[in-house]
Amino acid sequence: MAVTLKDVAKMAGVSPSAVSRTFTKGASVSDKVRLKVTQASTNLGYSPNALASSLTTGRTKLIGVVSDNFHNPIFLEVFDLVTKGLQERGLRPLLVNLSNEVNPENSVRMLQQYSVDGVIVASSTLPVSFADAFRIAGVPVVHSFGRHSSQPKVNTVGIDNFAAGQLAAQTLVSRGYKNIGFMGGPETATSTQDRYAGFVGELRKRPDIGHSVTYAKTYSFDSGREEMLRLISAGPAQAYFCGDDVLSIGALSAAQTVGLSVPDEIGFLGLNDMEMAQWANINLTTIHNPIKQVVASSVELIIAMLSDPTHRPEAVLYPSYIVERGTLRPLH
Repeated sequence: MAVTLKDVAKMAGVSPSAVSRTFTKGASVSDKVRLKVTQASTNLGYSPNALASSLTTGRTKLIGVVSDNFHNPIFLEVFDLVTKGLQERGLRPLLVNLSNEVNPENSVRMLQQYSVDGVIVASSTLPVSFADAFRIAGVPVVHSFGRHSSQPKVNTVGIDNFAAGQLAAQTLVSRGYKNIGFMGGPETATSTQDRYAGFVGELRKRPDIGHSVTYAKTYSFDSGREEMLRLISAGPAQAYFCGDDVLSIGALSAAQTVGLSVPDEIGFLGLNDMEMAQWANINLTTIHNPIKQVVASSVELIIAMLSDPTHRPEAVLYPSYIVERGTLRPLH
């Protein structure tokens, strides 16, 4: 049978409430009692019940980690980092899949049923209203990979997607491409909108460069491959900024299927610098998204909000840069 708090109290010769206080951060307990309880707990192999302690502290230590695209391998990296980061700080992640969810209030109700202490919205495609709905409900929230704002209503951490779009256009032009394409993810995603705006805004400075725009259904391999096969059949551009590594890998697969040589006949530029992008059979030139730093900052911001409910929202912005590999012409 599992060792209980009462078993520890009996062996230590103290009251059950003394055992409870010993394992409650900030509670008052003498050094003598703490030593007795610690020794008894070690001898019995006792670990405090997190759910039971939440009744005393009013804190569950549960942090909702929500996203809406579990088909994109990038989120395996994100979830690995965020769950480790939370667990190392004594918090417990609760993964929630919001795919096909369009009502922010439904998401808030779902997380409130679990009495989460805070929420990390890990998505570049969910609208700002999702994270803001948690703020309005009084739930500490951080939007990782969310849309940057100089006056954020909620904590936001990520890159400047507009600037990433500009960088993509500059990179393709600098390689001598005269006809380039933008292949974004879902048109409704804020990340797609901002990357497109930066991309097209930069190309307005170069009227001699032809460009086209298209959108894949989702940020996924299959959508990237399907859309690129369609583009190739209609006559492709010389190079594409695909707006996401997994889209780029799908597009790269389509080009290889029809026998196009990469980068000699067609070029691809991704975004994220996910682990898969550096595999030898992919070797994708891409824009680096500092995922480790974004996740680490998100965890720190959640902890800051739990410590200080009056913590003012921050917008943490990380720079992005080109990672040279083999899917674009070399820079001359």
